[in-house]
Amino acid sequence: MRTYTHSQQSLVLGLLARMGYPLVILLCVGLFHQTTRAVHMDKLADQKICGDAECSYVLSMATVLDYFISPDCRFLNLRKGQVVYVYSKLIAAEGAGVFWSGSIYSERYVDQMGIIGYFPATVVKETQRFTENTVKIQTTDMDFYCD
Repeated sequence: MRTYTHSQQSLVLGLLARMGYPLVILLCVGLFHQTTRAVHMDKLADQKICGDAECSYVLSMATVLDYFISPDCRFLNLRKGQVVYVYSKLIAAEGAGVFWSGSIYSERYVDQMGIIGYFPATVVKETQRFTENTVKIQTTDMDFYCD
């Protein structure tokens, strides 16, 4: 439960006396209503392949073969020729698309560096593998939250 200082309480009471109840109620709802920016999205897969249990090691490096415009906040926008570090590979259910997660690496696109998102495996070509030792782990709802 959130607590308020004496000065915050006095401010609200002072506004209440001067502005009238409807406006103060609207103001209080706007000021004290906590909002969240995270959005839960549908899972793309139930399992994924990673280089370690936390999916923090880079599995491989890939070059983008074709442009990809992200359909929602889980995905990366990709440009032909960009280099992507691959952190995980989703294990697709039968009939579903194959998606990998990674981040763009390029000094030319510094605004996108460090952002991790999904992209179709079909729009990239793996150019270098960093590890052959992989683990298969369950995906969680947090893997598919948008920020």
